Amino acid sequence: MSAPTELTGPTALTALTALLRRDQPTHLSGYLWAYLDGSSKREIRRALLKAVCVPGHITPFASREMPVARGWGSGGLQVTLATIVAEDVLKVIDQGDDDSLNARTMRELIADSTGVDTTTDARVATLVQTRHRIPEDELDANTVLVFQVPISDPLREFEQRPTAARQMHAEGDYAVIWLGLYEDHARFETSRFSHSYPCEIEGGYTISTTPIPRYDVPRLHQAPFLSLFGAGREAAVYAIPPHTDVTPITFTDRDFEVERFGAPCAKCGVTGSYLTEEIVRGRPALACSDTARCRRRQHEEVVI
Repeated sequence: MSAPTELTGPTALTALTALLRRDQPTHLSGYLWAYLDGSSKREIRRALLKAVCVPGHITPFASREMPVARGWGSGGLQVTLATIVAEDVLKVIDQGDDDSLNARTMRELIADSTGVDTTTDARVATLVQTRHRIPEDELDANTVLVFQVPISDPLREFEQRPTAARQMHAEGDYAVIWLGLYEDHARFETSRFSHSYPCEIEGGYTISTTPIPRYDVPRLHQAPFLSLFGAGREAAVYAIPPHTDVTPITFTDRDFEVERFGAPCAKCGVTGSYLTEEIVRGRPALACSDTARCRRRQHEEVVI
């Protein structure tokens, strides 16, 4: 594998321009706008710019203490607060759900400290903070997708020494991941990566796609939107610029497979959506993980 190279050309320029233009307003009143102080935002944004220039590179930053519980996505929250502007329309989801405790708490904190408009409709959102799903509505170049990341390094499962893992990334040495996949297929005839599937970025670095399901992984390939990943406990960020090749690691004789459910959503009746188990009309059933899109289908009474 060739050494990772910086992304150049129109793709990098577009992503960098979009990020640089997210300037902070000067009419601050009361407490700090977007919670973080100016120097913190600038430090995070500098790390994000480096991450965009070198897709997939795990970039360290000075992670701050945030008013959320451990494991509630402090890294994604810091990235959101460092890049949000007054004109943004914000959507926050947790496993595709707009109404979970995690999503509601994050949305209220961001909205209360910025005054930005919020929405549950991904089609009109310009900034989406997500925990482990990509909205199933089509996102465009006007959208920035911020992922909450629990474990940033795909090598963590195989190599516990950070210095050794960094050396392996620098050398493009991902043999341990390939060996792990080989053992999975030899023993179970499938990969045990039900989430956080490792993907190669632009023929260079291999990244963790975070705990999004395999169903969402193909949507990162050549996506028109900018994806930013923030790991607060690990003090690291990385990025996938728009129109970037994202290739799941697979063997030539083993196709990458996404989840299939073999049943329609119990609420809206759609097939081909990512489903999770929940209680529907008093009984366990499979329903759409993307709750906003599911509610819209039910209201329109049209299965699409």
